[in-house]
Amino acid sequence: MNKRTIELSGHIIDSLVLPKTMDLIMDRGGDFDILEFDIGKRKSDISRAKMLVSADSPDQLNIILDELSRLGASISEIKEVELTSSIKDKVAPEGFYSTSNHPTHVLYKNNWRTVEDIEMDCTICIDEENNKVSCKPLGEIKAGDKIVVGREGIKVTPPQRTRGKKQLFEFMNSDVSSEKPLMNLIREIASEMKEIKSKGGRIGVVGGPAIVHTGSGKYLASLIKEGFIDVLMAGNALATHDIESDIFGTSLGIDIQTGNIVSHGHTHHMRAINKINKSGSIKNAVEDGTLNSGIMYECIKNNVPFILAGSIRDDGPLPDVITNTIKSQELMRQQAQDLDMVLMIATMLHSIAMGNLLPSRVKSICVDINPSTVTKLSDRGSAQVVGIVTDIGTFLPLLYEALHMK
Repeated sequence: MNKRTIELSGHIIDSLVLPKTMDLIMDRGGDFDILEFDIGKRKSDISRAKMLVSADSPDQLNIILDELSRLGASISEIKEVELTSSIKDKVAPEGFYSTSNHPTHVLYKNNWRTVEDIEMDCTICIDEENNKVSCKPLGEIKAGDKIVVGREGIKVTPPQRTRGKKQLFEFMNSDVSSEKPLMNLIREIASEMKEIKSKGGRIGVVGGPAIVHTGSGKYLASLIKEGFIDVLMAGNALATHDIESDIFGTSLGIDIQTGNIVSHGHTHHMRAINKINKSGSIKNAVEDGTLNSGIMYECIKNNVPFILAGSIRDDGPLPDVITNTIKSQELMRQQAQDLDMVLMIATMLHSIAMGNLLPSRVKSICVDINPSTVTKLSDRGSAQVVGIVTDIGTFLPLLYEALHMK
């Protein structure tokens, strides 16, 4: 009862999956025996390992197996997924399977089915009537929903680290350092962005108000105008200070051009909100001539959707800010599934929120002057994120320049 056989497959040595598996088992008080080990001899070959995992109790073993699944381990003795009906809205059955953000399949009616809209920390719901297998957050569960419980019949496939030349976007290879060669990283990001757009892909930005404070708002506005950005996700602050910078030439009361404090400038953001409230919305403010430039202006003029998620600390807020956080989460979740890349710039809370919603296949870059912002993302399971510790006032101008290099 306290032993199960697991299998690992892929570049499990190069990606450190095998030693991570061993460490995890021992750290959780379990034990293991390697039953089979086939090492790939060429760079294109994959390696395979079969291990017998044991623990002192079934509960301890289940905990170990649950954590191993996030590394891509699958149980050898394949059985169909077990389903239990929810007895109440927003309540999953005891022992429900909690998802990772990696591609996941379940064995259902003798077929391996892809779990749609995958994201971390959700349940797997099987809609038998509509023949659909999908992720479902706890808050969206309805009484009677068929929810996957336990570990049987589930296969998780983390992104594989390449065995060739080191790539910028490599799963579990995104260490955080302020000493990385910044210009080289930015050129690689720019190259990836151009390739994504050439294939019709979608790129999103999650941004904080420091973009405006550092005078870099004009570069983000230009990226939106030139078609590099397909959706903007931010809070009340970025939009407010962007609008303030257009109407008053300040951000937080500081003249953006000179860096000088402006008399009564500390009231400008409130006056900016008041002007937009008078117009009725950001779109109306563009149409009536109140707003004539900036990030939000370019979003309106170029039909780029934006999601402004509100918080308890917001001034105003602007009329376009979504004060219902669950509604904001739903809208961001919808965008996350259709993105190929996300730039998360100078905003800890929104970056972590977006990281929780993203599938691991989405190329993600987090840029912040504070290293803890970047490390918190990877600590919470977003192992695919490339972390860059630098001033956003340096990053965005260089990125814009790199995107226009021939």
